[in-house]
Amino acid sequence: MTGGPCCGLVALVTGASRGGTGTAIALRLAAEGAQVAVTARSQTGLERTAEAIKAAGGKAIVLPCNLADPAERESLVARAEARLGPIDILVNNAAAGAYKPFTDWPLAELEAMQQVNVWAPWLLAQQVLPGMRERGRGWILNLTTSVAELPSGPPFAQTAPAQSGSAYGATKAALNRMTVALAAETQGQGITVNALTPQAAILTPELAKLRDAGYMDPDFFEPLETVAEAALLLCTTRDAQLHGRIAYSLQLLLELAHPVRDLGGKALLEGWQPQDLPAHLARQLAAHERATAGQDAGKLGAALAAGRNRND
Repeated sequence: MTGGPCCGLVALVTGASRGGTGTAIALRLAAEGAQVAVTARSQTGLERTAEAIKAAGGKAIVLPCNLADPAERESLVARAEARLGPIDILVNNAAAGAYKPFTDWPLAELEAMQQVNVWAPWLLAQQVLPGMRERGRGWILNLTTSVAELPSGPPFAQTAPAQSGSAYGATKAALNRMTVALAAETQGQGITVNALTPQAAILTPELAKLRDAGYMDPDFFEPLETVAEAALLLCTTRDAQLHGRIAYSLQLLLELAHPVRDLGGKALLEGWQPQDLPAHLARQLAAHERATAGQDAGKLGAALAAGRNRND
């Protein structure tokens, strides 16, 4: 692929093997000219992502890595740069998590979640920062979640994030704080640092099955394309005001009146353009209120957990 705002740039995208958020972001960046290194634990899944990028005319390499393992991730940036050159865009999408009661979490599982959700993004950012500072250019994007926000109450909602989101939410809250701190430290250096929160459940293949089976309100989702478009925007912007944000995908696209294209960057996505987003936001809010009023926490927790482990 030639042209596009990512032309000449190198991107590293974590958690890009399952056909979900990371895969979509990798495809969207490649469609705009980036050379993309994709990483996760699944060699087979990564190869599918890379093949999709290459089939569309882009360039991608596969770098299997378990981000929970400090030894494996230590060489990840060096491996990517040895093959593609200096990394201009780092997308920390890989995540681990689930919903269960506070007292049910053993220390080993908490530590593993912390490794993937906090220390991996932190240490990968440390590795790419010197080169970005030297070149005076770079973008770091951390994928986060609304579960990082404090649930309102009492009374607290009977939803999985409110009732069983202690571990997952705590790690993502830490990631948000790290994001803003790094943005403050890199202000004025040509480096853009943000976090991106999906507005609602991202319609990954796993969640589509659960929605169709009746586990999720059909109004409480957004397509992969809107998240990928918001990610592209934050990974290419040179607007000094788009820095240090914990941005929500649809709200960001609406705020900037930014058009949403398919993952190949060719066609506009019907029904999800800026003028369509207020109606979607209203429906998503109503779906959230319905869940708050009566959704069974365990049932929804099982559904949402299917989309949380993106280190595969």
